[in-house]
Amino acid sequence: VRVHTLSRLPRCTGIVLLVKLRFSKRLTGHLHTEGTPPYVINLDPAVHEVPFPANIDIRDTVKYKEVMKQYGLGPNGGIVTSLNLFATRFDQVMQFIEKAQNVSKYVLIDTPGQIEVFTWSASGTIITEALASSFPTVVIYVMDTSRSTNPVTFMSNMLYACSILYKTKLPFIVVMNKTDIIDHSFAVEWMQDFEAFQDALNQETTYVSNLTRSMSLVLDEFYSSLRVVGVSAVLGTGLDELFVQVTSAAEEYEREYRPEYERLKKSLANAESQHQREQLERLRKDMGSVALDTGTAKDSLSPVLDPSELILTRGTLDEEEEEADSDTDDIDHRVTEESHEEPAFQNFMQESMAQYWKRNHK
Repeated sequence: VRVHTLSRLPRCTGIVLLVKLRFSKRLTGHLHTEGTPPYVINLDPAVHEVPFPANIDIRDTVKYKEVMKQYGLGPNGGIVTSLNLFATRFDQVMQFIEKAQNVSKYVLIDTPGQIEVFTWSASGTIITEALASSFPTVVIYVMDTSRSTNPVTFMSNMLYACSILYKTKLPFIVVMNKTDIIDHSFAVEWMQDFEAFQDALNQETTYVSNLTRSMSLVLDEFYSSLRVVGVSAVLGTGLDELFVQVTSAAEEYEREYRPEYERLKKSLANAESQHQREQLERLRKDMGSVALDTGTAKDSLSPVLDPSELILTRGTLDEEEEEADSDTDDIDHRVTEESHEEPAFQNFMQESMAQYWKRNHK
């Protein structure tokens, strides 16, 4: 199982997570046929071959097997670590995507398919949120329809889809692939008709079937707002309907999700500004009696310095200013300890001689 990402740039949609390599190959070919070639990025460091041209390939930056050897990791650990390393430079990828928006409407991103490697990893969250904060973003979960005819397996797929929706918190589409093998109408019926799904479960008598029966009640609300499209990666059918749903999901992003991201950006900016003000106030207190008022200076000939300017210029004042601002201005530097030493010694000798004469003349 592979996960791929299609990111449509600001004038269209955004990021689409796609499962199965063949489907991404078909989607790339479809976009080329429509005259809208995508900008393709491969984020799977363990894939042996990408069957479509990639503009950016993580394998050119991070060597998956070398990461496994160096850190003593297994396959999944190597993929996660490789993706973590690449995520530290994803700001550069964002710059390439921004430049590509004049040429490509969509960006197709092939990501690792394991749910724990991308969807529930720190690097996956960083990448998804970075894209979602800049471009209209849509998540697509692609399931194998031919392997979901069993109601228990179908429920497992739906739970996966629900967890991805919960984690990404973005517009979501379920793509039921391989409709050339079996029509996806049975799955749609199960999602829309609770009784039909229960009848299918009656043939199962295991504990898992009882759990599935209970979970179907929980997911009923999830089904009601879910976009579902049946496609065939082999025949290319259903792709037009997919992009109709993608457009609808992009409009949902602009209407409901973008304002939230803008609010979060503003909130973070305000928090950072407040933190800077607190640091400035703390610095003012630490400086004590040093005048740090950033308002209008009373004396226009001696403007008040900002704390950062004060720190930078503290050791570069002119000699005359240093003399004028010296902390020992109230001390007469011409009067030293040595200047007091001689008269004190003379007084001591005079007192000693007086005591001597008194003792000898008694």
